[in-house]
Amino acid sequence: MFSSFSALSLCRRGAARLAAAVLVSGVVAAGAVAAAGPAAAGETSQNQGGAIATIGGLKTYGAAVIHGDGGDQQVSAGLFEMSVEGGGTLQTYCVDLHNPTQRDAKYHETPWSGTSLGANKDAGRIRWILQNSYPQVNDLAALAEEAGINGGLTEQDAAAGTQVAIWRYSDAADVDAVDPQAEKLADYLQKTARSVPEPKASLTLAPSAVSGRPGGLLGPVTVHTDAGSVTVTPPADAAMSGVRIVGKDGRAVTAARDGSQLYFDVPDDATDGTAELTVQASTTVPVGRAFTSESRSQTQILAGSSESTVSATASAAWAAQGAVPALSAVKNCAKGGVDITAANEGDEAFTFELMGIEHSIAAGASRTVTIPFQEDQAYDFTITGPAGFEKRFTGVLDCKTQGSAGGTATQTLSEPSPATVGGTSTGTNLAETGGSSATPLIAGVAIGLVVIGGAALLLTGRKQTPTRD
Repeated sequence: MFSSFSALSLCRRGAARLAAAVLVSGVVAAGAVAAAGPAAAGETSQNQGGAIATIGGLKTYGAAVIHGDGGDQQVSAGLFEMSVEGGGTLQTYCVDLHNPTQRDAKYHETPWSGTSLGANKDAGRIRWILQNSYPQVNDLAALAEEAGINGGLTEQDAAAGTQVAIWRYSDAADVDAVDPQAEKLADYLQKTARSVPEPKASLTLAPSAVSGRPGGLLGPVTVHTDAGSVTVTPPADAAMSGVRIVGKDGRAVTAARDGSQLYFDVPDDATDGTAELTVQASTTVPVGRAFTSESRSQTQILAGSSESTVSATASAAWAAQGAVPALSAVKNCAKGGVDITAANEGDEAFTFELMGIEHSIAAGASRTVTIPFQEDQAYDFTITGPAGFEKRFTGVLDCKTQGSAGGTATQTLSEPSPATVGGTSTGTNLAETGGSSATPLIAGVAIGLVVIGGAALLLTGRKQTPTRD
């Protein structure tokens, strides 16, 4: 672990891109919720459950050389370590070589569809590499023999070789490990890898939002987890509101397992409102799960997990009459935007506006609308209705890897600093893989927000995804 970090560090970027100021309309819904109750929860990110962790720095690493139009750049390559909220440690590799990494960035477990892996035909090969190399295979003598490497492997060689092989598939990067043993491992892993399926989430709830009338069971919300069991926490104001979390039989539930169905039991006389349940467990997160940060910090993929705390939440809304919407959101990298799903369990249509287009969800119906955003664009929008109904969604669309555009790379280590091949070092960054000083200001500005109702948004230009021959 490293003793000092820069305030903002960059995984290798090329020449600076100009920040563009554009006017973007906020998303405001004119709803038809008669006598809607209290605001339907505040800010909602697209975290679908699982582990939440804070990145530290590179733990085990070697050196690699990236070959590009601007010359050869030497960078660090290896395993990161992240600390899990509630307890636990994760080991990860980078799958977004040229993107920025921010100090102490908070990450959450994310499906591949919400990252660059979703559109990467080689994502399954990356997972195979993770399953068949260090640290999942910690018998380095056996790994060296399998790869045909004479002389064995150190942990640093194994980490560097594994990272280099991953970059060749995640970023289509022209990259080599500096150490010959690590390079042989990278070549072996790249040539041997085959496609395997995306791993399931460690813990998630589906759907994440339900709605209905008071006096009945709202749901079901189904638990999906690889943990043996999960604890179920009722709404914070359950004692006052009378809302209970129950099974289909109406009995109160405090624990559940994979496949369990949970319901919100709302009293007949409950005033219109909302509630939220939380489930939590301790488990090892499946190898190959992606981790992303809303601060645009470099995407990671899981290589190893201790027993770690994972959690997920679901919300319910109810009203005695009129439309009763349930709103949820998920990033859809295939469509370049955010999918907003609106379900209406009321007796009137729920009408709302997205990007100047009016949408209407009939009573008893559900519909998904995709809101398009530019790559790297931070967004912050709220869907509202009469009588205080509102739900806010925030995040950053990060669906592509950043191709090299040349320029000068900075070094990545505080001590010791590796030599730059064909260039000069211009600064010191967070211990990570790759780096560039060309755009720290722009990278920071890119975390601007879309202001509700229309305002200036500062963002960087669209990234270009490298192609493979």
